[in-house]
Amino acid sequence: MTRVLIVEDDPMARKLLEIFVSESPRYTLAHAIDSAAMAELYCLTGQVDLILMDVCTAMDANGLDAAAKIKGSCPQVKIIVITSQPECSFIDRARAVGVDSFWYKQPTAEEILTVMDRTMAGESIYPDTTPVLRLGEALSVEFTARELEVLRELTSGEPDAVIAQRLHLSLRTVKAHIQSMREKTGFRNRTELAVRARESGLVIHQKKENQTGQE
Repeated sequence: MTRVLIVEDDPMARKLLEIFVSESPRYTLAHAIDSAAMAELYCLTGQVDLILMDVCTAMDANGLDAAAKIKGSCPQVKIIVITSQPECSFIDRARAVGVDSFWYKQPTAEEILTVMDRTMAGESIYPDTTPVLRLGEALSVEFTARELEVLRELTSGEPDAVIAQRLHLSLRTVKAHIQSMREKTGFRNRTELAVRARESGLVIHQKKENQTGQE
């Protein structure tokens, strides 16, 4: 049977995944842990065939960073990233590091087991798009890619000048993007924009995220 490692920091979600795996005749639970920081170690023991891995895990460990390391050291291990966060960059980042499949969490077994079966058969299963969210008066699809980059940095609480430096943009350009997003959303100021964006999960600022870009 296929040996499955579950990496999920939410106890209820982890338990549900454990049940799904244990009740399937095709899979057996190898381990269930709460932090992606330990995932590579379990893979190096040779006791894992498939990983179900959340993105944001305990000890501030990022599942996408862990996936990149595992694909480098144990390329035979299949990885399915699972998340409830609609952060718009996760799908692209998962593809870039070689994650086999990507799944938005659902509370039923059928869908995830189907994704697992197809992934183990050699398919790469990804959603067509990220979930569409409403932020104020705007839908998430109304923001440009650059606006979303600025918005992600805005949720860190840093001033505009720091955001400009991180993204290699002029201060004037950063301020223009923020003003554009305020007009789209109807929010009164940059603080409200940042707080509501962070609450929505549309963008998630992470310390280890690669900060790149050209104006």
